[in-house]
Amino acid sequence: MIPFNRPPYTGNEDQFVTAAMRSAKMSGDGDFTIRCQTWFEAKLSCKKALLTPSCTQALEMAALLVGIEPGDEVIMPSYTFVSTANAFVLRGAKIVFVDVRPDTMNIDESLIEAAITAKTKVIVPVHYAGVACEMDVIMDIAARHKLYVIEDAAQGMMSTYKGRPLGTIGHFGAYSFHETKNYTSGGEGGLLLINEETFVSRAEIIREKGTNRSQFWRGMVDKYTWVDIGSSYLPSELQAAYLYGQLTVADEINVDRLNTWNEYYKAFGDLSAKIELPFVPQGCQHNAHMFYLKLDGLESRTKFIAGLKESNVMSVFHYVPLHSSPCGKVFGRMHASDKFTTRESEKLVRLPIWYGMQNKEREQVIQSVLTVLDRI
Repeated sequence: MIPFNRPPYTGNEDQFVTAAMRSAKMSGDGDFTIRCQTWFEAKLSCKKALLTPSCTQALEMAALLVGIEPGDEVIMPSYTFVSTANAFVLRGAKIVFVDVRPDTMNIDESLIEAAITAKTKVIVPVHYAGVACEMDVIMDIAARHKLYVIEDAAQGMMSTYKGRPLGTIGHFGAYSFHETKNYTSGGEGGLLLINEETFVSRAEIIREKGTNRSQFWRGMVDKYTWVDIGSSYLPSELQAAYLYGQLTVADEINVDRLNTWNEYYKAFGDLSAKIELPFVPQGCQHNAHMFYLKLDGLESRTKFIAGLKESNVMSVFHYVPLHSSPCGKVFGRMHASDKFTTRESEKLVRLPIWYGMQNKEREQVIQSVLTVLDRI
């Protein structure tokens, strides 16, 4: 059986995890956390990078930093993971869902401005499949309406928009290191990118349970105390050590995944009569986070997934649009019409892709897809 995913493992992780286990500081902000954060700050040229236990918690920190309060509205696509919405719902916000573009499955930037009201505080673009949203347009809208932009770049590490790393264009960005992502910190894991200096100090306080403990460790205060709201947003050193083992070969992992993605694209390029392939706009460099196909509808997709399973290839669909979920109806609303979100989500199916995928595994996937498509 070809699984849908295998968590990335390079062989470098063992030595660093062992070193973290034997260190005097395992509960966070030790040597490996610092190494990872330094790596990201150098790689991305952001003002500050802070590791978190998950991307969900990175988004929650961003919601706290921009001061989300009950009654505020947050604009985002409905086609996203629940954490994108939950981070703001937890602070009392109302979610305003906007339709997606059918070509990229990203938020339709042309619909955002009409969704803005006097209560709108934040726009959350989600970079689906590691392909960038149209960030120039989104940042222009945000600037004119004095709104924050928090990039959900959970799938976007190593992707760029017009040469700029995803997560570094808005006021904040959030990465995920869940086991299904291109890089993992051993199961879960996340990163908050802070792109404006004015937020750095408070971000450290919020991350340390609302205390000024980070300042204490740097010798800036003689004791630390409770100075703000916050929570426990520090990952363990074991998480950081595992992640660092992958950062040391980050480019190698990226190239490996792109090779698989490109093999798929080449193999299926002549099937436009039966399927749609992923679209990458000009100026966007993706990271091969996922390879998906779109069939002509839900019935065909169901048959396709079942057919691949019979061929020992696991494939999966993705999100059920949030606006149609029970909580989505309570905590949010769909702005204007759902022209593409539901329709396109019912067509989409994801193929297996992971770091270290062997040629014979890729070939089995390709041949199985071709065989099943001939039958449906």
